[in-house]
Amino acid sequence: MSQDVSEDRADALIEPTVTLPAVDGRGVGLNQGPQRAPERRSGLNTRIPGPAAGVENAPPQAVRGEPMPARNQAVERHLPVGRNRSMAARPFQRARGRHAAMSRRQDWERRYVRSLVLSDLSAGVVAGAGTFFTRFGDHVTAYNRQYLVWSALMPLALLLVLVAARAYERRYLFVGSDEYQRVLRGGAGLVGGAAVVSYALNLDLARSYVLVACPLAIVAIVVLRFTLRKRLHLARSRGENLRRVIVVGHEHSVIGMTQQLRRERYHGLEVVGACLPPGADGAGLTDPAVFGTFDDVATAVELADADTVVVLSCPELDGAAVRRLAWRLERDEVDLVVASALVDVAGARTTIRPFDGLPMLHVEHPRLHGGSRLVKDLVDRIGAILLLILLTPVLLTVALCVGLTSRGPVLFRQVRVGRDGRLFRIFKFRSMYVDAEARLAELRHLNEHDGVLFKIRDDPRVTPVGQWLRRFSLDELPQLLNVLSGQMSLVGPRPPLPTEVAAYADDVRRRLAVKPGMTGLWQVSGRSDLSWEEAVRLDLRYVENWSLSLDLVILLRTVTAVVRSSGAY
Repeated sequence: MSQDVSEDRADALIEPTVTLPAVDGRGVGLNQGPQRAPERRSGLNTRIPGPAAGVENAPPQAVRGEPMPARNQAVERHLPVGRNRSMAARPFQRARGRHAAMSRRQDWERRYVRSLVLSDLSAGVVAGAGTFFTRFGDHVTAYNRQYLVWSALMPLALLLVLVAARAYERRYLFVGSDEYQRVLRGGAGLVGGAAVVSYALNLDLARSYVLVACPLAIVAIVVLRFTLRKRLHLARSRGENLRRVIVVGHEHSVIGMTQQLRRERYHGLEVVGACLPPGADGAGLTDPAVFGTFDDVATAVELADADTVVVLSCPELDGAAVRRLAWRLERDEVDLVVASALVDVAGARTTIRPFDGLPMLHVEHPRLHGGSRLVKDLVDRIGAILLLILLTPVLLTVALCVGLTSRGPVLFRQVRVGRDGRLFRIFKFRSMYVDAEARLAELRHLNEHDGVLFKIRDDPRVTPVGQWLRRFSLDELPQLLNVLSGQMSLVGPRPPLPTEVAAYADDVRRRLAVKPGMTGLWQVSGRSDLSWEEAVRLDLRYVENWSLSLDLVILLRTVTAVVRSSGAY
């Protein structure tokens, strides 16, 4: 329940409690003064001492002393009308000794993990049964009986290797590529384990059977997990299954973090409040609400019903202060997240190593060369060949539509800048009239983009068929020829024009350290709807943190981005 902390009631919080007259008409006083709050002594952290006697009814730090007129009076509105819908999505049983928001979060997380287990078992059943019936039909003989046993054991074997690969730990789920990396590692472990067991026991097990059933199961698991994750992200876009977050830091940093988390809502973090340094009035921060200073974080968690605290980089919060904050939040098992200044350096590139008793964050160099890049090139070219074969009917149909509806060549070739600044000619289906380049100067003042890109939502140079092609990104399919020739990659930064590269700042040139791609983080995150600064940040994040699993996630997200067609113009 919220408390009235307006200026005319501030003194009421420090007045001694008095006994009120009877209100039931029988002369019995109902108000017995302040009652001691029941101690929450169960749960995982039962040994953590509760508050000292006499401080249960103490006022929060945010309202002690003389109130500040300019201060954001967040306590009056800490539960807004449009609060997180996940709070009422379904009834829950609050675990004793734990924060209510934590209980809610654990409720939907458990249901999500159960769905993952069921989907993985289903993928194993389908892969095992499909492989068996494809090869042997529905007749069971003495020869194929052992294959029937292997097919029946495959779901259990998959579940065991995924547990061993830690593919069900919640720290790796919901967002990011770590989940898919662990699924792929589990699949590789299953293939290797089957080979070792068949050799050790001298089993007559065909290698072709293992090399078909296991990869098929792993592909099915990845697709099903991706589908479940997209369902989760859709629910989060509706305000469900969100973590309620208190952000701790300076005003400017809090505003930036809040904007980023609301823009990327699929991360599942809903900022419901902030705590600023002592002396900051929070006058420029109207949303989220300010609950006090760094000393009031625990109080803010209770008032805002939060389950996560995000601490931003600031000099006032050193190691000792963060440690004390962790102790205060530990009692209710509220998650504490420390946002590093190395925002775009993540994943396998960072490791914590002890140095003379001090934990040091070691940052590896990005993998721009070496064996992993050779594997990426091989995957790109094999993928381009397969896609060209599969999409041949679509390519022929689009070429026919372009050639019959407007004058000019079917393919449009343009000079772009590739890896290390090398120039190459990109192939696209022509989506504009033949005089589009000549008309660019007269339309330059209509540019709707804030960076070096030139974008107009209703570009008069685009043909009617070209609008349809751009909406579903079909005009970019001929770039598979560039991928096949090694000039581009399936996934990477957007291929820029030479005029754009000439206007790049030094930091932006880092995009040229890898091959440009047909799709990438920029394309699946909103395309032309993103600002130039955000597009650069996404491309640089990809360059710094590339991995095959990240490429797989981007390719899967490309399908939904094309169907959604947001930012495509």
